[in-house]
Amino acid sequence: MVNWLQYTGNNFYSQCSTGTNVSGCFKLICLLPTGDKDSVEEVQKIIQQLTAEISYKAVRFQAISNSGIHNENIKVLAPSQFLITVPLRGLTGYRECQVRHWRYYTVNGAKLLSSVRDPEELHQWLEVEQFSKTLQQWHENDVNIEGDLVPAKVLIVFRELVEKSIVSCNLSSKVTVLESFSSVVRVAVETSESQVEVELVPAVEIPTCWPEKARWPRCLKRWPSQEKVQCIKSLGFDLLARSNYHWQLCFSRAEHILMEGLDEDGGCRMKCFRVMRQMKEDVWCAGNKPVITAYHLQTVLFWTCEKYPRTKDWRCFPEAFLRLVQKLHKCVSQHFLKHYFLKNTNLLKYANTSDLDLVASKLAVFLENPVFCLD
Repeated sequence: MVNWLQYTGNNFYSQCSTGTNVSGCFKLICLLPTGDKDSVEEVQKIIQQLTAEISYKAVRFQAISNSGIHNENIKVLAPSQFLITVPLRGLTGYRECQVRHWRYYTVNGAKLLSSVRDPEELHQWLEVEQFSKTLQQWHENDVNIEGDLVPAKVLIVFRELVEKSIVSCNLSSKVTVLESFSSVVRVAVETSESQVEVELVPAVEIPTCWPEKARWPRCLKRWPSQEKVQCIKSLGFDLLARSNYHWQLCFSRAEHILMEGLDEDGGCRMKCFRVMRQMKEDVWCAGNKPVITAYHLQTVLFWTCEKYPRTKDWRCFPEAFLRLVQKLHKCVSQHFLKHYFLKNTNLLKYANTSDLDLVASKLAVFLENPVFCLD
């Protein structure tokens, strides 16, 4: 006799079943609510209109595409927290820079006596000369200091364009620019369901090469296949303007391909991911700005797929789901989750440790007794 837990959206109830010897096994039924998809489409439509106006005003910025909820520019980190990348125009023919030199300037262009710190593994400098073809506007002082494209300066230009375009598009009743202690651009978007906070991030798309620091795959692995690895690396990466001096590496196209073909063998990986995300949002880590986001869960999924590459590892949903939750619990408890493509980057390095410990305790309770009831 095995206890099963059935999850129907907001409530749990236990029932008994037979036919398996898996101890503590449970059944969860959960799909992405229709309202979430509607919110994504509403936000996308508004931001598409806004970025089209920005692109009209400034040729360096490109409007986001209108390709539905699977748009690679949109990341839903939580139900009310989105990240949307806005492609930059006029920077093509990228090549990695090997020459290292010190920077002695502030983001305002003033001279410093000591050099600016070097970037961490997830970040890098970006020089305009790293591109074989560039618009003249990228050489201007509003974004360029001593040949460097400075993210903070790009964000200042972008923020001004966002504010002006909200007015010229008559979106003031739907979109509000939020105050920020850093240079990032965040807006509040009113949808028919709720208010959504969106971080708008200028992005340099580099589809021509794979970054040297992303030594992936680390060795011969059965997941993903060599064919998929070659396809992923041929799609390149992006550089995001999310800090003052350094550009953040982003692998959204690679991650999209990994997620897209996840269950080609008929497994239950996507079902496990959807259920884990819903459990996170409803039980383990709710709120508008959760310490654990859908991106963290996706990373946990990738590492687990790599560790358990065989088809038979993903036939039994209860077993597979428990493995994922155990991996998540380990990462949250240790405050350490490796970036999937950059092994020395800890995605939880700057997370609030008290919030992580609270999530870890909830996960521990669940793992101790997966069959329980919530009112």
